[in-house]
Amino acid sequence: MAKKIFTFRGKTLEELQQLTEKELSLLLPSKQRRKIKRGFTEPMKKLWKKIEAKDNVKTHQRDMIVMPTMVGKMVKIHTGKEWIPVMLEPDMIGCYLGELILTRKKVNHSAPGIGATKSSAHTAVK
Repeated sequence: MAKKIFTFRGKTLEELQQLTEKELSLLLPSKQRRKIKRGFTEPMKKLWKKIEAKDNVKTHQRDMIVMPTMVGKMVKIHTGKEWIPVMLEPDMIGCYLGELILTRKKVNHSAPGIGATKSSAHTAVK
């Protein structure tokens, strides 16, 4: 069985890495296209260079777009409470870093407390 080759809108990862920001923006959805057109903020530019230079970078920049040159790098994204490590994969190109990490945990409810319902008032008191 042949290994499936990654493509993003008909382009391979190597072709995506060769594209300029403007050419790449034409392949992305409108929200990401507008963000690239307006330009990244200074903290985002610093983060992008830092991720390209080294691995295992911590960041609070949840609104940074995953670019093709970041693929294969480990990034620790802050949830507001803790740092969650994420390996950036080709499927994540065009996503925001904040989309990859949940900030809220699932709620597990237990039994209802006293006074929670009408039926709890009728329990036998012995």
